[in-house]
Amino acid sequence: MKVSSPHIRCIAKTSADFNAIQEFLESESAEWKKSAGSNGCDDLIEFSGRICYMSFGDRQSPKNNRQYIRNLIDSGHGSVLEHVNWTFVASGVSRGFTHQLVRHRAGFSYSQLSQQYYDESDADFVAPPSLKKDTPLYKKWLKGMHSSVKLYRELIKSAEELSISPFFSNKERLRELRTTARSILPNAIETKIVFTANARAIRNFLVTRGAIEGDWEMRDVSSQILRIVQNDAPSLFQDFEIFTLADGSYSVIKQS
Repeated sequence: MKVSSPHIRCIAKTSADFNAIQEFLESESAEWKKSAGSNGCDDLIEFSGRICYMSFGDRQSPKNNRQYIRNLIDSGHGSVLEHVNWTFVASGVSRGFTHQLVRHRAGFSYSQLSQQYYDESDADFVAPPSLKKDTPLYKKWLKGMHSSVKLYRELIKSAEELSISPFFSNKERLRELRTTARSILPNAIETKIVFTANARAIRNFLVTRGAIEGDWEMRDVSSQILRIVQNDAPSLFQDFEIFTLADGSYSVIKQS
């Protein structure tokens, strides 16, 4: 058993087929003057936006990719941003964190580690940084975590003594057992979750969660997500910045 910290990895993202896009443009006798050095995700957003008005060739504005996407954002044309998405796997995050994360429904999809089927006997924990290590309070907290897992193990081992219906299959008997045992586990238990979100949904997540003062884990995850998506789509997330706070934690701020 150990204390973990959030780690976000991108495992999939939108990839545009620019050969197919070029075929479409040629079929329409249209020419798209792409900005030099723009990224694939940003280009896809720009292309999708231009389709709405077929603003290619002579109808194309002089705005570069960064300016074009900023205009989409400022004008509230958010549906265009939904054509780009990322899939992340989060580890080292707490169940308390994921209880909040899954409240973001529009534009998000989730697949999380199940405590009904996965044995948490050797579970790790996520410790709030406000609990300074080696302090009496931290030691009491750690003792409480160990105590909860110890009881969890005892509940798992006492399967024969629990009132489990004999009519259940072995799979369902095990699920009921773990459902009973998991009731003792705290919100600090470490979990894994895969989630997919489009750019519009990610922007909303960063606005609502990236600078939330009372939740260090949300701010930590938000900063990791922003670093990933800004690398892939700098124009799409040009108005967000990461700031380091006095305690060393991070905050994601949307610039006006």
